Amino acid sequence: MGTISSMEKSPEGPAQGVRPGSSMDRVIEPPSRYRRWGIGIAVVFMLVVAAVWTTHQAGRSLTVSGSRIVLSPVESGVFEDTIPVRARVAPLTTVFLDAVQGGRVEEILVEDGASVVAGQPLVRLSNSDLQLSVMSTESRVMEQLNSMRDQELRLEQNRLGHKRTLVDVDYEIRRLTREIERQDQLLAKGLTAKGDYDDLVDQLAYNRALRDVTIESQATDERLMAAQLAFFRENTGVMEQNLRFARDSLKELEIKAPVDGKLSGFDMEVGQNVSRGNRIGQVDHADSFKLVADIDEFYLNRTDIGQVVSFARNGRERALRVSKIYPNVEAGQFEIDMQFVGDAPTDLRRGQTIQAKLTLGDATEALLIPNGSFYQDTGGKWIFVASPDGSTAVKREVKLGRRNTDYIEVLDGLEAGEIVITSPYSGFRDMDLLVLNTQKDA
Repeated sequence: MGTISSMEKSPEGPAQGVRPGSSMDRVIEPPSRYRRWGIGIAVVFMLVVAAVWTTHQAGRSLTVSGSRIVLSPVESGVFEDTIPVRARVAPLTTVFLDAVQGGRVEEILVEDGASVVAGQPLVRLSNSDLQLSVMSTESRVMEQLNSMRDQELRLEQNRLGHKRTLVDVDYEIRRLTREIERQDQLLAKGLTAKGDYDDLVDQLAYNRALRDVTIESQATDERLMAAQLAFFRENTGVMEQNLRFARDSLKELEIKAPVDGKLSGFDMEVGQNVSRGNRIGQVDHADSFKLVADIDEFYLNRTDIGQVVSFARNGRERALRVSKIYPNVEAGQFEIDMQFVGDAPTDLRRGQTIQAKLTLGDATEALLIPNGSFYQDTGGKWIFVASPDGSTAVKREVKLGRRNTDYIEVLDGLEAGEIVITSPYSGFRDMDLLVLNTQKDA
């Protein structure tokens, strides 16, 4: 039997899956519908995964219109460490007027705003209670002074009494001594009685003892008297001083100008009651002025005595120096006083405002970016940096330094020539990537 070929035609025609004329080729069927769906789902899944990965890598993003932002270059330049200050003109010397004694306004002698000289009466007050109190004080002081003078008189009389006693005793001693001498001769001749002679001797002994006691008493009294007199004189001085003070308090009802100058804040009416210690006005030095300014508390640790302040007036640059710093911070600001270097302008008026410039440090070379509102949104810790083609902007951490009116000093994180966004970041402060739409708004 012969071998039957596998390619032998069957009654139904060529074998299924074998093209005529080729003994090895297979017929490839077209993909089914389900297979196409599977491929499509896989492609979509891969695109979603890629989009999620891209979003994760880039952070949150937002498309922003180019008309909403301001792009500024990073440049090298000279940084002037200055800040603007709005200063007001104030008197260099001000003396406040306080009512030392309260009372009722009886007479107003000058008007508010008038020029006054030291010692000039300004207003007269009356105070009946004070007047009665002064009269009572005078009476008590005078009584005490009279009492002390009476005591001094008594001490002096006591001293004189001791002195007179000594005179009498000395006289009796001399008289008795002579009498005893005569009686001694008579007693020797038997011409006098022994009893009379002994009485004279006893009287002499008594007077001598009395003299010793009187001298001792006088010394003690003089010592005590000296101490009492010193005490009385000291008290007398204090009481006389109190009396002068009581009388001077009446003089204080007439309020006088303490220095030469211009009277201000002097709003008084006849019949008005003024309490003790109330401020009734002030006297300002008429021709000397200073500038006073409120500075943001951010610059408190950078402001120091002696720093230079300048402003232009009438085509001339004027210079001042910081003379006093008030460290108390109110409403986010602290106050400084500035005095002129040299003569002050002659046309200054109290309360006038002047735009000046405070120099905080020396000018230095630095990388600079324009001072913009972005700083309030970021605190100077980060900034949006635009790509070279200007299509996107990426959030970047930076280190910024000093600020002035126009520029901010760049310490780290930026290079010269880069472009940053310096306009406010409201609306995209929490974004990491900005897509900059440069098309014009419809």
